[in-house]
Amino acid sequence: MTRLELIEISKQYPGVKANDRVTLRVAPGEIHAVLGENGAGKSTLMKIIYGAIQPDSGQLVYNGQAVRIAHPEHARRLGIAMVFQHFSLFETLTVAQNVWLGLRDDSTLQSVSKRIVELAGNYGLEIEPTRPVHSLSVGEKQRVEIVRALLTKPQLLILDEPTSVLAPDAVRGLFDLLRKLASEGCSILYISHKLDEIRELCQRCTVLRAGRVTGEVDPSRETNASLSRLMIGAEPARVTRAGHAGGDVLLEVKSLSLPTRDAFGVSLSEVSLEVHAGEIVGIAGVSGNGQRELLALLSGENPGAPIGSLRLLGQDVSRSSPNSRRNLGLRFVPEERLGRASVPSLSLASNTLLTRSEGLGRGGLLWPSRLEALAAQLIAAFAVKARGPVARASSLSGGNLQKFIVGREIDANPKVIVVSQPTWGVDVGAAAHIRTELAKLASGGVGVLVVSDDLDELFELSDSLHVMAGGRLSPRLSRDQASIERVGAWMSGLFDREPLASELVSDVAMQLQSGAGVVSNPRGVALVQTRATP
Repeated sequence: MTRLELIEISKQYPGVKANDRVTLRVAPGEIHAVLGENGAGKSTLMKIIYGAIQPDSGQLVYNGQAVRIAHPEHARRLGIAMVFQHFSLFETLTVAQNVWLGLRDDSTLQSVSKRIVELAGNYGLEIEPTRPVHSLSVGEKQRVEIVRALLTKPQLLILDEPTSVLAPDAVRGLFDLLRKLASEGCSILYISHKLDEIRELCQRCTVLRAGRVTGEVDPSRETNASLSRLMIGAEPARVTRAGHAGGDVLLEVKSLSLPTRDAFGVSLSEVSLEVHAGEIVGIAGVSGNGQRELLALLSGENPGAPIGSLRLLGQDVSRSSPNSRRNLGLRFVPEERLGRASVPSLSLASNTLLTRSEGLGRGGLLWPSRLEALAAQLIAAFAVKARGPVARASSLSGGNLQKFIVGREIDANPKVIVVSQPTWGVDVGAAAHIRTELAKLASGGVGVLVVSDDLDELFELSDSLHVMAGGRLSPRLSRDQASIERVGAWMSGLFDREPLASELVSDVAMQLQSGAGVVSNPRGVALVQTRATP
């Protein structure tokens, strides 16, 4: 008996067929991937299974019985849980209260808080149960969604981009948990654009393109290239960049310390960094270690930085407004694309007004034709799948909305651009497009600062890297100095420690093998190579 079977499922929206006669089967205990580019119909299909929307036609069979899942509460009664890419949390409630609302047993709030701590601690998804959700970063909200779903002990678990903003250690812990759940009979539908994850974790993979199934494969026998061809018809290009020669300092953060006023916030301590013309600087770190506070200060959302601690193109902007900084050439892409980078209920054309002035006339008059022309230009330039400039932001898939938002800021001819989580939930083709555009900006002399939980992305893009931990920023690492192991260790705040002896010996050995007569080590001591006399 199959756990879930979809038979000829179709769903039509105005101007687009999201699902076109989709058939899919998931066995008990199977981890089954659903792969497709942004707008391929994956999220629509998952919402049909979860009862959030209804199909136009087709049949859904669950545990051998044909069912019509009327709403999410019905799905939860059947043992189906879902982690959405765009979170469904009550911002004014605490973590524990949000989780408690999703449970159907007679647990008390206190017992739920205890279960959250135990589960989160066991699998590297640490989260404080008493924190209000509005105080959490995107990565922390994702942890809440995952913990909430797991505590329902589902028979079928749907995960939509669950690792997009999780640190590597948390991803490993999540994989261990999913394998354990599968061994106990839980079926898992896993949506991700990270092809390495799918190949490592999943037993089967159904590929969608333009709402139709284009193949079902064993991902462990596929390569990233072959999965990409199934998904988008081609292999995504990798970003190639020449070494950065170093230009003028465009953005400088100097010894920035700021206590947090939020009981659950992170205080910043002696944060210093520079972004030069023509370079890409990356910031890695586990979400919730001060990135949110630093970005608010850089963008001007929090104009309370100590005077002299922030300089943009040589000017002190510590107390400047976001608009003043935009006028100087700073552009900013926040991590929350819905509700912060865009207004969900407004059209794409109207959303250009959040950071662009092309549609404004004298006295604040709006020119709808100009707004729509700008939105149409962005849609075309960044290959956004949308029903034109008048489409509401909330109607776009997460990846397509991200392309529009990033494109809106790139198209504004910035001198400096700060981007948080640039390719969160974006398919491999779109991610390559965004990264290529950022690389082009740098090649044209723009300073680029990228904050991302995706280390592969940072290693591909960055000329240099910092790591953020506990509100502090590590020393600068060149791309050649950075490694997964070193950055992973620094995420725990270990960048103040002296190097381990094994690291020192390894560094010295490598330099001696290269034929160097005098080599250096991280302690700054010169070591002279001697040769035995024959």
